[in-house]
Amino acid sequence: MKKRENIIIIVVLVVMIVAIIGVSYAAFSYSKTGTKLNSITTGSITMTYEETDNTISLSGALPTTDETGKVRLNDGEYFDFTVSSNISGDVNINYEISAKDVTSSDRKIDGSNIKLYLTRLTGDGEEELMTPEVYNEETSANNFTGRPSGEMSLYTSSMNSSESNNYRLRMWVDEDYNPQGDGGNLTFSVQINVYGLDGNPEDLLPTVSEKLLASNLGDGSTYDDGVDTFITGEDPNNYIWYSGKLWRAVSVNKEANTTKLVTQWNISATTYNPSKQTNFEGSYMEDWLNDTTIDGFLGNLREPDKFIVTDAVWDATMDDRDLGSITRPNGTTTVSKAVGLLNIYEYQSSYTGTTYGNGYLNNGLYWWTLTPYRSSYVRYVYDDGTARGNAPTTSTGVRPSINLKSSVRIVDGNGTIENPYRLEGDNDTSLSGTLLSSRYSGEYVRFGNDENNLYRIVSHETSGLTKITSAEPLKNSGTFITSAFGSSNSEVNYSTNSVIGTFLNGEYLTNYVGDAYSDMIEDSTTWYLGTVGSGTSYKLAKYTDISMSGYATSTESKVGLLRMGELMAGQFDRYRNNTEYWTLTPYSRFSVCYVYNTGYAYKAAPLFAYGVRPSINLKSNVQITSGTGVKSDPFVISLGS
Repeated sequence: MKKRENIIIIVVLVVMIVAIIGVSYAAFSYSKTGTKLNSITTGSITMTYEETDNTISLSGALPTTDETGKVRLNDGEYFDFTVSSNISGDVNINYEISAKDVTSSDRKIDGSNIKLYLTRLTGDGEEELMTPEVYNEETSANNFTGRPSGEMSLYTSSMNSSESNNYRLRMWVDEDYNPQGDGGNLTFSVQINVYGLDGNPEDLLPTVSEKLLASNLGDGSTYDDGVDTFITGEDPNNYIWYSGKLWRAVSVNKEANTTKLVTQWNISATTYNPSKQTNFEGSYMEDWLNDTTIDGFLGNLREPDKFIVTDAVWDATMDDRDLGSITRPNGTTTVSKAVGLLNIYEYQSSYTGTTYGNGYLNNGLYWWTLTPYRSSYVRYVYDDGTARGNAPTTSTGVRPSINLKSSVRIVDGNGTIENPYRLEGDNDTSLSGTLLSSRYSGEYVRFGNDENNLYRIVSHETSGLTKITSAEPLKNSGTFITSAFGSSNSEVNYSTNSVIGTFLNGEYLTNYVGDAYSDMIEDSTTWYLGTVGSGTSYKLAKYTDISMSGYATSTESKVGLLRMGELMAGQFDRYRNNTEYWTLTPYSRFSVCYVYNTGYAYKAAPLFAYGVRPSINLKSNVQITSGTGVKSDPFVISLGS
């Protein structure tokens, strides 16, 4: 569409801050620009707004594209502001940023032609908080924050009283605006309002289900089958970080408003059940997922009673139909447990409108579903996104699934992989001085040298210690290294004298870790050497029997490997980016379990050469000095006193 080049549009930004306590609030309005610090106080909360020298004032502005508007860097084409607090003590402050049309001129351009774009300024640059959106006044008020109707909500968040958040707002005229007939010299002005709250955020922050159903899913969409609303697409904005793991939101239950999640990556690999036993109830798989000890998945989740539905119903009804022809299971076989797996219908529903293999639930690995496939097999998803049947005796990848309670709220993030949604109560930001032993399985830790300096917490198997493992198998100049397990095909038990044990307790400590980090490692801990064969329980890697009445054979060393079926003993990226690696666990008298690069586990003779993922136990006085534990901001650690 042709645009008149002589159109003059003036966009002006003015500022207001509102603070609220309970149902009463005081409003303070500012329209000047400059460098003075504007501060308002009411009750126990003080919020500050720091004006900068720049303000948005686009004289003679022409309509432009989002791509151009998002990267405008010239002075006067963005507005920076800071939201902070000077409250003493550890107080949670929740706030909402909104925009209000305050244009006074009769020569006004319609707000539907104005784009607003809000980012947060970080040490690494700018973080997108909203996609460019046209000005659109909200139809309803937020009574809790005091945001009145007639304002556009831009962003809600939460911060600690010691924090300070810097924001940048850009505005421009939408490229589709046709100014012909308007006569030029048009104006549009908005007022930025920050509504603050000191105290309980429950009525301010959106619940997970509300956020997902109302937010921009990127290239994703939704599919409603009358019972659940499924998220679909190739890579929608449905990433959630909870308890040290990256999850994908799969569906929202329409009646209960609970949200079903599944881990983005395989967390482990283990057998489903003995031969021809395809039942989920009473299976090794159900046991592993809901094991509340330090060895199981549920036992390492953060405050499950607070976050997840502990009596969720999982439909494990048999279905041997092809993908595309599967209908919602009829509830013939259900199990009530806290943790389960996705069934094949739920996996299929995520593909609505998308070709198989390209949907977001295909992570390029093998992983179990909940659905039996005839009487002798269980459905699993293949690395190309198709679904097949597999014997329950095999050890395939595990992607646990949970249901978040309807009350769980989002405090930060935009749902992308770079900035996943963060949950209220699981968004710790001020952790300096905190012992690492208080943190959660899956969180990232900076440890070691150069390209091998990223690790993940496994568990706290030994009281006071923190077991960690390398986030991926060791590399040398970008190439995965390999090692034989033993010096003969009968050397299946790990020790400091075995081939891989000698490497880990020698060259690895010297060349891959270094003295500063090596001093943080407990000098000697126990590594269990129980045998896990075909169709046997993961518990046998550590215990003499599944009742856990006694411990299996063990060895002592400074550095070891993960056991078969242990947390984090699975792949965490698509198989093309990975390599197979050894576990600690014998499969038989002449073979050892290893994890294949597609995520399942199998056996190999000790003379074979596979990748190495070392595991170590850090001392009880290792503490966090910085970081939040996510992949992009791992914990930085040191030895405490």
